[in-house]
Amino acid sequence: MNWLHLLSCFFGGAFLCNAVPHFVAGVSGRPFQSPFASPPGEGLSSSTVNMLWGFLNFVIAYALCRYGDFDLRMTPDVVALGLGVLLIGLLSARLFGRFHGGNSPEAR
Repeated sequence: MNWLHLLSCFFGGAFLCNAVPHFVAGVSGRPFQSPFASPPGEGLSSSTVNMLWGFLNFVIAYALCRYGDFDLRMTPDVVALGLGVLLIGLLSARLFGRFHGGNSPEAR
């Protein structure tokens, strides 16, 4: 198994996970944090910017998973993708939880 292929699956999962909240906020017409806001990652960007950013993340995830011919039937491929989703998902939950109340004691 090529480790570069697994690394691309991992980052493909990370981009896939990052795409979801931006794309959903964008198509829902809601502003959301993005790297293009002021300050980056903290301020809100328009729904259009978020939809475009989410779509770009989907494209990058697809390109990374295509490297080395990603196969859902291959356990190492799925594990690498899943770890990328898990890591970025946990990081996003902590970072965005500051803004949306997800890290407060009442949310537990």
